[in-house]
Amino acid sequence: MHEAKTTLSQLVERAEHGEDIVITRNGTPVVRLTPIAKPNSLVDVYGALPGRYIDDSFDDLPDDIAEALGME
Repeated sequence: MHEAKTTLSQLVERAEHGEDIVITRNGTPVVRLTPIAKPNSLVDVYGALPGRYIDDSFDDLPDDIAEALGME
């Protein structure tokens, strides 16, 4: 844990490059550093496709599922 405190920026950089970083306390693993995935393209970004919307029928719940959930 002490080493992680003093070298956190280096550990984060290593994790960003794909290395699996596990931090231990007294020899016991307690946390893993993993990078957050970045969007690959504008298609992955919410709202990046103006003018394209999900069809309104997508909101309709099929009767059998609504009944099973007690919604009908």
